[in-house]
Amino acid sequence: MLDQIRIVLVNTSHTGNMGSAARAMKTMGLTQLVLVDPQTLPDDSAHALAAGASDVLANARVVSTLDEAIADCGLVIGTSARSRTLSWPMLDPREAGEKAVGEGMKHPVALVFGRERTGLTNDELQKCHYHVAIPANPEYSSLNLAMAVQTICYEVRMCWLQDQAPEVESEADYPSAHQLEGFYQHLEQTLLKTGFIADDHPGQVMSKLRRLFNRARPEAIELNILRGILTSIQKPKPQD
Repeated sequence: MLDQIRIVLVNTSHTGNMGSAARAMKTMGLTQLVLVDPQTLPDDSAHALAAGASDVLANARVVSTLDEAIADCGLVIGTSARSRTLSWPMLDPREAGEKAVGEGMKHPVALVFGRERTGLTNDELQKCHYHVAIPANPEYSSLNLAMAVQTICYEVRMCWLQDQAPEVESEADYPSAHQLEGFYQHLEQTLLKTGFIADDHPGQVMSKLRRLFNRARPEAIELNILRGILTSIQKPKPQD
């Protein structure tokens, strides 16, 4: 089941952090690593710091965008150390581990980590169902990337070992991140057409709608209904 849970590193600048993250993953039994637009590909420094986890690095998938990394995932959790102007459903590391293990039995799960200095952008965080923050000492909260990966992977492993993954609330089939993104694009096109949002400034309303639907987590069949409604608005039934 752990092979359903992937660690996604976005725009990593230091190859040593890739190696250290791979080591952190392997010690906790995770092997699926995805590198999104890395500034440099893994090199000798990365493999040296991997310390026996070079296989994780060698098998890492390299993609250009976060959308590619999470397209088939039914659950996406993004790490965030900063307070944001737009609130989002938050988890602590233990809750994130429980969610990842519980839903990893049904579909791929992505745990997303941002850039060393600036983390994930607001746009990237809006692609996540939940955000997770590590409750470090507020007087010195300087965790490096590999430490953050180790912390979250540890919670995943503890949940898996204890076999206490919470039951998925229903037998629901959740849409993938790619399907959700298609819905958001469809929704924005429809709202632009009706004039509900302005062409030159759709961002704030769409951000709030993303938060609403990510919090609600519609099932795949419900998402199809919503898209059907949007299509009916775009193409009204001709009058007899």
